[in-house]
Amino acid sequence: MGKEKSRDVTASVEALEEEEEERGTWGNQCEFFLSCLGYAVGFGNVWRFPYLAYKNGGAAFLIPYVTMLLCAGLPLFFMELALGQYASLGPNILFPKVAPIFAGLGWAMIVVSALVAIYYNIILAWTLFYTFASFTSVLPWSHCDNSFNSHLCFTEDEARECRNATLYYYNKTCVDIDEYCGLAQQTVFNSTHCLNSTGDPNNAEGVLDKISASEDYYKNRMLGVTGKTWEDMGEMRWELVGCLALAWLIVYACMVKGVKSSGKVVYFTALFPYVVLIILFGRGVTLEGAYEGIKFYFLNPDWSRVLNIEVWNDAATQIFYSLGSSFGGLITLASYNKFKNNCMRDAIIIAFANCSTSVFAGFVIFSILGFLAHELGVEVKDVVDSGSGLAFVVYPAAVTRMPVPPLWSLLFFAMLITLGLDSQFTMVETLTTALFDQFEFLRAKKPLVVGLMCLVLFLCGLTMCLEGGIYMFELFNWYSASISVIILAISEIVLIQYIYGFKNFMRNIREEMGIYMPAPLYMYWTATWLVITPVALKLILFFSCYYFVPAYFGQYVYPANIQALGWCICFGSVVFIPLGALYVLLKGDKKWRELVRASPDFCPGHVRKLREKEAAATKGQPDGVFRYTYDNEGFQEPTAKVYPKIPKETPPPYSNHM
Repeated sequence: MGKEKSRDVTASVEALEEEEEERGTWGNQCEFFLSCLGYAVGFGNVWRFPYLAYKNGGAAFLIPYVTMLLCAGLPLFFMELALGQYASLGPNILFPKVAPIFAGLGWAMIVVSALVAIYYNIILAWTLFYTFASFTSVLPWSHCDNSFNSHLCFTEDEARECRNATLYYYNKTCVDIDEYCGLAQQTVFNSTHCLNSTGDPNNAEGVLDKISASEDYYKNRMLGVTGKTWEDMGEMRWELVGCLALAWLIVYACMVKGVKSSGKVVYFTALFPYVVLIILFGRGVTLEGAYEGIKFYFLNPDWSRVLNIEVWNDAATQIFYSLGSSFGGLITLASYNKFKNNCMRDAIIIAFANCSTSVFAGFVIFSILGFLAHELGVEVKDVVDSGSGLAFVVYPAAVTRMPVPPLWSLLFFAMLITLGLDSQFTMVETLTTALFDQFEFLRAKKPLVVGLMCLVLFLCGLTMCLEGGIYMFELFNWYSASISVIILAISEIVLIQYIYGFKNFMRNIREEMGIYMPAPLYMYWTATWLVITPVALKLILFFSCYYFVPAYFGQYVYPANIQALGWCICFGSVVFIPLGALYVLLKGDKKWRELVRASPDFCPGHVRKLREKEAAATKGQPDGVFRYTYDNEGFQEPTAKVYPKIPKETPPPYSNHM
């Protein structure tokens, strides 16, 4: 008896090791931790959170921000890590095993990741473009004397020289008040004002449109978008195509062996942004005007904003998208974990580290924006921006006024590259893992599969490299992962906590994976998973719809037919949920309760491997037996059990739905 038990335990361990070797696992827990951290900490931490904090009351914004972290962000984050780690499967294979009727949920997540991966690498291509442009003694966006500069290009330094001669700066030269007013189809009122057609005087400084040299570089040198529309996107920007190809080549090189290679790269890509942020912070706080920027950002809290529902919606949306839940990425990353890794600890540390990074990045950015405002002689609010405008217009303008501008420019854009790469790694890993889990024979051809995946996504992104490609980019950015992801999150938490069952899920975590959970944390997960998080997600969905603004770029609002295309992109992922359910119903091998019941295959990966080996060993035997030993501390058997074949209507012997 003892020998039989020993053989079965050995077989279980061998199955676990074989499963990990075949599918791949992280080299160590640090690789997983850094990959999750890098996935969660992305562009939004640097270019969106600081803007939201300033807009919504400074330090007061932390109240709704942390509240939404505890109510929605962290519970979803831990739930997905636990799911992926328990089953060692990507979302497309995992959810059909939890409840067949939700077979399309995983594919919906994969479609979202694919859509985001297409346009996300465009941002990396832009960042590479600026990085290469920084290898010069004079940054090209610091002045208006380049051949590509438009007549609207304007710099404060050049305008100041014209003012000293009582002239006005326009189209790279100084002109007198008569010519300046004439360019605006107005007449002279005095030396500082022009008269419009109704006879009202206007300040001459504002009668003509003008854009900063950095914005002019962004629009006319990199994008080439001036004069282009959705109907006429112009020619291909081959330099951008080259940068996009390089971005995908970097992704491929880092992921060619899956987590075995990307797990090594994250030591650099996940930690380097923190090194740069610390360096930039050290430099930023020493600049003149830095304190005004920090005070504007955080030190003058407006507590009345906490009572505004829109502020709570901003906080919830930022938390939700920053942590990356319901994209399938967290499930994928955790699926390569060791079965007994303490993913609850990881989830808590990573979630709070992500939020702390956002707050710290705000101090870095606003210290430098305060310096820029001081240099230009304007209010801090006049230089604040969000999104790509901060990264490619405002910040580049700021570094031109710092000592050794190319150095700070290189540091900033190198930081953006590493921020983006981590998130991109996870999204591409989600896609390739889906293929490897669906078609296991492809695992032996990993370099080829990863290469083809990168090539296909590269080709899909080429339309965004046209002169008017920014219009396509913004459409994808606006719709591909907005309301759809919230719907996926609601579906996911209802499936796991109500259909599969909270008690079953807790049993998987505590007893089978052996994760110790103190009573206060058990109560917290109970309250959030069963009540607070579902309610919070529904509120986020409602207010996201209520405050939804149709897509636009600059002053151009997309026409109705293009907005309709955007909604098709949005629901192109969600539609997989009903399509998956319809497929299962038409297939007809699952009836009634079986549609919402966990299959026997929803179990740890090494248990599935043992079952496959036992099934292969007993194939052809008339009585058909199945033997396995579960070797986790929380579920130990004294001897291996032997199960006979079971009639179809009888509940399976190893079912988590109890």
